[in-house]
Amino acid sequence: MKKVLNKTVALALGLCSLFATTSNAQNADNKWALRGYASVYQYKGDIGSEFYEWGQGRTGWGIGISRYISPSFDFMLDFSRARIDYNNNYMGGTMAAGQPGNLFFNGEMMNVLGGFKLKLNNGMILKEDARIQPYLALGYGGAFTDVSGIGRYGRFGTEFGPAAANPSTDGDLNHDLFWGAAGVNIRLSDRLGLMVQTGQSYLTTDQTDGFRDPEDKKNDRFLMHNFGLTYAIGKAKDTDMDGVPDRKDKCPDTPSGVKVDENGCPVDTDQDSVPDYQDNCPDVAGVAALNGCPDRDNDGVADAQDQCPDQPGTAALQGCPDADGDGVADAQDQCPDTPAGTQVSATGCPLDADGDGVSDALDKCPDTPAGTQVDSTGCQLRKPIPRGVGRGNLQDTTYIQFEFDKAVLRKVSFAKLDQVARFLKANPTFSVNVSGHADARGTDEYNQALSERRAAAVARYLTTTGRIAKNRITTVGYGESQPRASNDTPEGMAQNRRAQVELQVLDVVVE
Repeated sequence: MKKVLNKTVALALGLCSLFATTSNAQNADNKWALRGYASVYQYKGDIGSEFYEWGQGRTGWGIGISRYISPSFDFMLDFSRARIDYNNNYMGGTMAAGQPGNLFFNGEMMNVLGGFKLKLNNGMILKEDARIQPYLALGYGGAFTDVSGIGRYGRFGTEFGPAAANPSTDGDLNHDLFWGAAGVNIRLSDRLGLMVQTGQSYLTTDQTDGFRDPEDKKNDRFLMHNFGLTYAIGKAKDTDMDGVPDRKDKCPDTPSGVKVDENGCPVDTDQDSVPDYQDNCPDVAGVAALNGCPDRDNDGVADAQDQCPDQPGTAALQGCPDADGDGVADAQDQCPDTPAGTQVSATGCPLDADGDGVSDALDKCPDTPAGTQVDSTGCQLRKPIPRGVGRGNLQDTTYIQFEFDKAVLRKVSFAKLDQVARFLKANPTFSVNVSGHADARGTDEYNQALSERRAAAVARYLTTTGRIAKNRITTVGYGESQPRASNDTPEGMAQNRRAQVELQVLDVVVE
């Protein structure tokens, strides 16, 4: 008997040390469990007791099934069988013949037990998935005994004798029993557990051992020490097939094949809220907008592609800044303050097709010949008229006024233009530049075209009526960009509706 107990305990300890993984065992997902176990029965009754005596008792076996009811309760049903032999080895009395005597019985017991298990790993004391799962059990059942031998000797022969011994015990007996137990289930794997349980069965008879003590009103009892394995059966609902049952799955719609954590959610190694299967940078915390990759300067360009990772920039320039917004990164921009909307070259400077130093966006004369001196508008610079050279009574600039929204010369302008023509004929080294202008009413495009028509009207008069060669006259329109007076009053707008005839000296050194 002692060897059996030693082997059983050794097996239990060995299994505990062998398995180390967490598991689910019997729960709401695996609601049924089977178990098989080895038992040690220890007797206590009229002729003695072997309760809790190491190495005493008889061995047996049992099988059972249990059903999950709630986190706190399971229903249990067991069948067990064991030897129930006992010999008190009493040597204190003698019969008349002087023979030593003892009291003994031997036989077998089969039990059918049903009851309920109160689980302490119900979330209030321990977690339901705790590795160590203690419990208490209580139930009712039937005991079927077959006692084949009973001995009565010594001084008890006088007290008990044949009349007290209940001869019917030497055969089959059926009795009710009540039982209670305490145990622990140690989870070994997802479904397998190690059961260690001890409990007591209280029979409703005092005749199992074949003896009845008139002074002892207690019925026969047995301690049952069980050591075995439990195996949970059933299949939990797992909609997304990630291995985590829906009951515990916090991410029940995880795509197939995605690695998940214990909560059923996709693994996120760098803890940036972007799961690894969507994270282009799974080992470095980043932002969702960049598929989990980091962006140190928060400019929307991932650091791996950002050529200026510490300065906010634009995606078009691979994360580098462009202060004037001309499309050229500041590091390469030779003109970092270019006005918005200006077309620039690869160096970030305004385009200047004729190379006169005035950007195309501001150049009113974009086709000025190379080497020509120009003013701020990109047009040929008018040289000051030298002192004493053909001035006569003509001013440097003659103003020709126009009616609102018209490019037709007024009769009052003819005398001024005739004077200009006479001057040009008398001074062949002079030419004129005619510029047209408009007030602020109307769109920029419309006023630009109107100013050009006004300049052309003056030039036509000088060439047709004044007989001045066309190559001595240049025209340009400025729209409303160069007002002479305020456009807030009718008088000011009247001055702005004009053409200016400006004398120019060609090939004359400026003094």
